[in-house]
This record gives sequence, C-alpha cells and structure tokens, in this order.
Amino acid sequence: TVSVLYWLVVPPPSAPSLVAMPTAVELAAHNAKLPPPLPEPAAEDFESACSDELSTPPTAPGTPRNASLAAPGKVPNFAARASVAADLATKEATKPTRAAKAHEAPEAEAAPSMGIFIATIIGYITMIGWGLIREGFRAVFVADPDLQPTEGFAKLATGATDFFSRRVYRRIRDCWNRPINTRAGRVIGVMERKSDPGNRKFELTGNTIPCVNLASYNYLGFSEDIPSVTEDNLTALEQYGTGACASSQEGGQSQVLKELEVETAQFVGKEAAVVYAMGFVTNFSGLAPLFCDQTLVVSDSLNHASLVLGIRASVGRVKVFKHNDLGSLERTVRRSIIDGQPRTHRKWKRIVILVEGIYSMEGEILDLPRVVEIKKKYRCLLYVDEAHSIGALGATGRGVCEHCGVDPADVDLLMGTYTKSFGSIGGYIAGPAKLIADLKRYSGASLVGDTLHSAAAQQALSSLKVMQGKDGTTIGRDKIARLKDNASFIREELRKRDMLVLGESESPVVPVMVYEYHKLAMFSRECLKRNVAVVVVGYPATDPFEMRARLCISAAHTRADMQRAIDAIDAVADVVGVRYALPWPFRK
Repeated sequence: TVSVLYWLVVPPPSAPSLVAMPTAVELAAHNAKLPPPLPEPAAEDFESACSDELSTPPTAPGTPRNASLAAPGKVPNFAARASVAADLATKEATKPTRAAKAHEAPEAEAAPSMGIFIATIIGYITMIGWGLIREGFRAVFVADPDLQPTEGFAKLATGATDFFSRRVYRRIRDCWNRPINTRAGRVIGVMERKSDPGNRKFELTGNTIPCVNLASYNYLGFSEDIPSVTEDNLTALEQYGTGACASSQEGGQSQVLKELEVETAQFVGKEAAVVYAMGFVTNFSGLAPLFCDQTLVVSDSLNHASLVLGIRASVGRVKVFKHNDLGSLERTVRRSIIDGQPRTHRKWKRIVILVEGIYSMEGEILDLPRVVEIKKKYRCLLYVDEAHSIGALGATGRGVCEHCGVDPADVDLLMGTYTKSFGSIGGYIAGPAKLIADLKRYSGASLVGDTLHSAAAQQALSSLKVMQGKDGTTIGRDKIARLKDNASFIREELRKRDMLVLGESESPVVPVMVYEYHKLAMFSRECLKRNVAVVVVGYPATDPFEMRARLCISAAHTRADMQRAIDAIDAVADVVGVRYALPWPFRK
C-alpha cells in the first residue's frame, strides 16, 4: 500500500548532486599513482573461518594454556592464526589507498526527501492504526496480559511509551539482542531463535548462523588471537585474578592499571590519564565533577547519551548547537558571551565545548581545526570524545588530532574508550596532571566504582603497545592502514550500488539510510538470511524519519569478506528497496 501510494501521489524528489565521473584516461593516470594494495590479513575463506570459530572445542579445565599447541590433530584457532600474525609482521606497511579528492562524491545528507518523509508517515499511521485497533479489541473482548501488572508491582511504562513498546517496537524486536556464541571476530556465530507470533518470548533452536561480522566495534581486529597479546592477558589473569573487588581509591589500583594510564597519556600526547571500568561511565562520571554552576557547556545536538547524562549529572548549564554546524557553534558561543548568565547576566566563569571525534550514528569526522579556531577565538575550553576515533584515525591511530593535524595541546581534555579499537573494555580521560588528579579524587566512579579488571587493562595495554610497534612487529601499523582501506572500499562500493551512505571515507562507521520502520526490520532479517550480521538503528536512538543500518568495519576483514557482505547487501537492497541515491523514476 505504501509503495503504491508513493508511486501515485508523491512527486519525485530531487536527485542528489553528483560529481562527473572521471574519464578512462584520468582514471588510469590516477590509479598509476596509487600505492600497491594492502596485504590480506588471512588466506582462509569464509567457510573455513566459520568452521574454525564454530567447531573448535573448548580447552579442558586444568590444561596448561600452551599444551594445545603441541597436541596432534586439529590445530586450535590460537595456533592457526599465530602464523598469520607472523606473516603480517614481516611485511612493509603501506599508506591506505584513498580516492583522489577531485573524484570523491559530496557528503550525503541524512534528511529525507519529501517523498520519503510522506511514505514514512504513512507507515507510522498504518502501524499505529493497527495498534489502536488491537488495543480496542483487547479492551472489549480479550484482556491483554501485558496490561495486567503483577500484584504488588507498578507498571514500568505507561501512556505513549507503553503503547510504543508493545505495539511498535515489539513487532520487530527480534532484530536486536541476538545472542552470540563466538568471539567478536571477522566471523561471528549468531544463535538462532524462534518466537511466538507476538515476539513476547524467544527460544533458542540450538543452531548457530555463521555471519560476516559488521556489527561489532572491532575496528583494529584485536578481538582476534594475537599470540603476544593473549599470552599477556592470561598472565595478568593468573597474577591478579578475576576482579579487583575494590575501587581504585581503596586498593583496586593494580600495577598494570597504572602502566595503562601512563601509556595512554603518552600515546595521546597528554600529561596524565585516569582509567574507568566502562566507556559510558567515563563520560557519565567524569563530566559530573568538572562543571560548576557558573560553567556553560556548549554541546553538539547529536552527542552521545553518556555525554548528555554526564552534563545533567553536573550543576553546569548547557546550550546545544546544530549538529556539526560550526557556524551554529560560533553563534551560540558568541551569544552566550554577550548575554552572560541567566537573570544576573554576569559573565560565565568558563565555557566548555563538547564534541565527538567520530559521530557514531553519522560516520562523520569532526572538523577539529575549525573547532580549535573557535575555541581560541573566544577563550573556551574543549572536550573531545574519541570513543570511535582513537585507534581508527591517524597514520598511527592517535585519533582525530593526528588525522586533522592538530596539536593535542590545543584540546584541553581527550576522552576515549578501549572498547572499539583495543578489543577490551573501559575508558579514559587524558589531560593536565593536576586536573586528572582532581578527577581521581572527586569522580564517583573512582571513589566507589569497581576498577577496571586487570586482564581487560592488560588487553588494552598490550594492544596499545602493538599499535606503536613496541612488540617489534608492524602488525599494529598494518591493521590501521587496512582498516582505512576496508572502510573506504565498502563505502565506495555501496555508493556505486545507489545506496545512500553517510560519513567520510576514513571513518570505520558506515551508516546506510533505510528511513522507514518496516524496512528497518526487513533489512536486518534479510541480511541475517544471507549470513551478514548488521546493526539497524531506529527511534529513539535516531530521528524517527532518519532510521538506518550501521555497518562497523574491521581491519580483520579480508577483501573476500567485504565483497561477500557487499553482494549480500546489494541483494537485500533490491528486496527491501533502499537505493535512495538513485533518481526516483529508476528506484525500485
């Protein structure tokens, strides 16, 4: 119905502006200047990788960790991939292949055209209408068990939130919270589930679906087996046990954690760093003690929820500027200086700009030089969240500062996580030594929260050393280059197939616009049928009219993995109808 109405009623939206395609002569001249292709991370194909991940038996309890390497028969995954790491270590690093600036397409806009907007509204009306009919039927004929709370307990949600959860979200909630039973490597095992017609309950079937993993934040592939890193982790686990069982201020500060703080600060170019046990908590707990009631925080409208909640937990005031619009940022800062504080109009004690290096739902990279220019012009402070950019941007993985050629000293505080590029967990805030010392004293997570597990800290520390080549290999440098190559390749290929892809070529976050709610579920389910694991994102994580699939690219992916995923998504695009970059008369 939506499709018929779309074709009959809605006028064709204006086609996006495209740059002229290069001629054959220009393309040949350009390709001749490019460096040789990057080395592939492994020779194994998708089927053999699935077999390794899903059939390798667990090590028996009490078995020495190196005993399996000498055992006859099937070689475990750990040993098989040790040879891959050794091969990578002997190869020269090359710069990532990057398209000539003259041939790059302009950055895509996420905002829907009028036609897509109307079609999405029709979809919402249809869904909500059927939900209201079912509500009426339940009220008159058959009582809805979901509307009968357990005696003695209050309802968790009421009104529109309750209606949305039961009648909209639950219809497609099989697209989220899918359990896995393998490591989050280039191939992931998704445990198959079946549910009742209303998606109220799920049951595991016992089957595992091997998929190319485009759903995990495994940017540099450190969740895979790297012998030196895994050996360090097991040693830390033996020495420090399974948990610190205390906060860092009360006996939970291990030697490996101290070393991680020092190494992280040196890596990002700051005096000191404080490490937290969770990335979300890093912002939520780290921001709260930073802002007094005479501090104004100027925040991007699409900043992560951890930043938003961290500001709310403080006593500082906040103003929001339009996402990635630095003109809006400058106007907001200038007007705030002119107006001063509410009621008294006294000048602000300090103004802090809060931005992200890579925006996780947009794939966009911050224009840091321009932000630093505004910061210096109006004497503000600058806090940059590098959760998705540390390790993924820059020639050596030092994040958005290195990528943009900005001195880290021009950024007052740098925040990052070990979850994405380091294959671990936790986060850090790096900055001046005195300020970091105060954070350790006054931050709630440092005072009462459990400290980062020593094995997780060792994983981050060892990965950091590999990235810098301190292990004597070029594995880290090769991974950083390959990540850029993979991200650029899949983004370019999807754009060639007329899909609307956001972000910049160097970003490992690749959002593909889906827009409509029913297409969101179809996209996820059809990709799973074709052995590709993706994340789909809808309201309230995005605007109700800007829903999307978010692909996370890894250095662990081979070119065959990338091509397999591209072919699958290309087939899904025909089934679902998401070729939104194609002019309207030719769009399916």
